[in-house]
Amino acid sequence: MKNYFDLSGQVAVVTGCSTGLGVQMAKALANQGAKIVALARRQNLIDEVAAEIAKEYGVETLAISCDITDTEKVNSAVDEVLKKFGRIDILINNAGTGCVTPAEDIDDEHFYNEINIDLFGTFKMARAVAKKAMLPAGYGRVINIASMYGLVGNKIAPSSPYHAAKGGVVNLTRALASEWSERGITVNSICPGYFETPLTKETLDSEYFQNYAKTMIPMSRYGKEGELDTAAIFLASPASSYVNGCIIPVDGGYTCM
Repeated sequence: MKNYFDLSGQVAVVTGCSTGLGVQMAKALANQGAKIVALARRQNLIDEVAAEIAKEYGVETLAISCDITDTEKVNSAVDEVLKKFGRIDILINNAGTGCVTPAEDIDDEHFYNEINIDLFGTFKMARAVAKKAMLPAGYGRVINIASMYGLVGNKIAPSSPYHAAKGGVVNLTRALASEWSERGITVNSICPGYFETPLTKETLDSEYFQNYAKTMIPMSRYGKEGELDTAAIFLASPASSYVNGCIIPVDGGYTCM
């Protein structure tokens, strides 16, 4: 019997893999047999994540401290992965930031920072991994984590730089998919809805936001831990070879209304 989602022997790099959704997706890929490279800025946290994944799933892991806005550090991180494993099969571009501020109060530095991390950082990682590993190998799965806010606006949490950056990630996904697919690389995007993470917990816990969610989300609740994992596994699978340039909302139906 064929296991369509077997990732044994493959190497997956997950950015923003110190907390939250990045860790959850890394564990999901490890559960399917993938070797995991946990990449984020805080070495102490990714060391803990890598050790936990290795112990729980019995796969090889590597923790690399990297600021995805620093081109030199991105290239160095990719080189380090290749030195240890010799390949990169899967890249999950999950690292990001975001804060809530009315548009008229956003300064230039705030807007630039959002674009630099969420959009340009995503591109820098994809560029380095494709150039150094996936294009030479003629194979790769790039999964960009955008947001449902990259597809729609919202009236409760003013965050225009975040919307702009994640909208950019959505169309960057389509552009890279168009360029690289004939050379063996698929590029797709997941657009999560409201999931509780260290970045969102305070906002989501508020009574006014919970009431808003019940009105705006057809399922009337936030996403639960693990509910993003299957989308990542699906897109990472070698069997998903004809899935390319797709934007997949995992949002309880928020964007269907």
